[in-house]
Amino acid sequence: MTALRPPLLLVTTVATAALLQGCGTPGPAPLREVKTGCAALAGSSIAASAIGIPSGVATLVSATLVAASPLSTVERGPTPAATITPAAPEYCKVLGHIAPLDPKAPLINFQINLPVAWNGRSVQYGGGGFNGVLITALGLVPAAPFDKASPLARGFVTVGTDSGHQNEAGKPPQTFALNDEALLNFSHASYKKVRDVAVAVMKQAYGRAPQKLYFVGSSEGGREGLSMAQRYPADFNGIFSRVPVIHWTGLQFAGTRNGIASMGENWLRPAQVKLVHDAVLATCDELDGVKDGIVSDAVACKARFDVSPLRCLPRQHPDTCLTDGQVAAVRTLHSPYRFASPLANGLTEYPGWGVGGENTTSYGPTGGWSAWWLGSSAPAQPPAPSNGIAWFYGSGALQYFYARNPAVDPRTITPENTAARVREVSALMDATDPNLHAFANHGGRLIVLENMADYAQSPYAGIQYVESVVKTMGTSKTADFLRLFTAPGVDHVGSGAPGNVDMLDALVEWVERGKAPNGLELQEQSHKPPFATMRARPLCPWPMVPRYQGGDANAASSFRCLP
Repeated sequence: MTALRPPLLLVTTVATAALLQGCGTPGPAPLREVKTGCAALAGSSIAASAIGIPSGVATLVSATLVAASPLSTVERGPTPAATITPAAPEYCKVLGHIAPLDPKAPLINFQINLPVAWNGRSVQYGGGGFNGVLITALGLVPAAPFDKASPLARGFVTVGTDSGHQNEAGKPPQTFALNDEALLNFSHASYKKVRDVAVAVMKQAYGRAPQKLYFVGSSEGGREGLSMAQRYPADFNGIFSRVPVIHWTGLQFAGTRNGIASMGENWLRPAQVKLVHDAVLATCDELDGVKDGIVSDAVACKARFDVSPLRCLPRQHPDTCLTDGQVAAVRTLHSPYRFASPLANGLTEYPGWGVGGENTTSYGPTGGWSAWWLGSSAPAQPPAPSNGIAWFYGSGALQYFYARNPAVDPRTITPENTAARVREVSALMDATDPNLHAFANHGGRLIVLENMADYAQSPYAGIQYVESVVKTMGTSKTADFLRLFTAPGVDHVGSGAPGNVDMLDALVEWVERGKAPNGLELQEQSHKPPFATMRARPLCPWPMVPRYQGGDANAASSFRCLP
């Protein structure tokens, strides 16, 4: 991938002369000096009229010039990328909040990082989970190689928010949804409001607006990115959406169902998780032509794999087999969840999860079934984080979003007995509108990346969404602005197989120079400098998968993307 180049007619405060000399094109008037003007931003406000949807006033609470800092790492973090704090340049750190319209609703907090040397672009980061934590926008973008410079270090203004509520110790993370404005902000409004405030701050700080705006997000942040393309199609030039929880309502009900299926004696112990994992590999590992511990063709594998041969025989040791209830639980995980009445955009089911990566432990307990589905103990009532994220997140969502009663047993909540509310929440939260004509006609570009060993959400939800866009807009039109890639064997946070790729560079190349992403490679890297690449694979556009052609099985050049 070629290095990021400045967009036409955009210059930095430091490198203006050199850039103009290199391209021979006269540039705009010099930018204002952020270094000397940073402190003056504090205490100023952005009028509600500058925000494109109903909103309160935004206040810049503080503005501090931060010195450049080197790369640093820690031993452990919630994800592999979270162990890395990339090097940062000198920048102005702006903290602020947007007032609510409802006095009972929380503030929307935001952070805007203004580099002293600006390249004329901005990138807004999405959140994760149920948000409630301020995204600093100082880290790497989703899936980025660990040795890649951060967007801020590359001259982007970077933007983050807590989505309009703040988590409180001892309270479930879904509590905020009892307030209508807080839920609306979490759904989509906060990201639009913060985007508009950030543009106003850039105008104030630099003397002009950004010429290109990007949005990057993973998981919940991936849903946010797709929501921006669907609801605010003129606001961002390029969006990268990784493992998006796009079919949100379906995920909450399906995840809760999966937790119920694994309660009590149906809960699979770690030895049994490994048993299923090994059986999947025995069935499917070599479908791509090489035995490497990665299921490259997840679709073919799911059609081929049968869990029933693992059923226990009389007097068989329980760690070497599955009970009837455990077999049923695995089949439940693999099965779609069907709704009696259509959700937003006519959807009637959430796809089942796939196969491969069940025992992913390359980054401890943050991958595979043990993190996302089963946890370290069987699902219980009331839900606890140790029960597995699917049950803890899904059951809490059913209580606070749909039933709006935290005292109700989530096992009694169904789409049928909360039908009206399900339709309301689905219309808010489900980023499944396939009509992206306005985004495409505005010149927007969208890249979606699904990790095929993802058990936090089903990768087939994103695949089905892109297929619905093709059905709505046509193959040729869709190819003009949208690409879907899949990463075999990679879990939700990027572990288990090669999963790192620089999508920000790819997105900029497509938006600004018309070069559609092609020939990209996935890397699996160590988490410590110099971040050595242990193995690589070609990043294949859906529906192609990497197939071994001979040579070093750890090299991307030994594989080709084929049907």
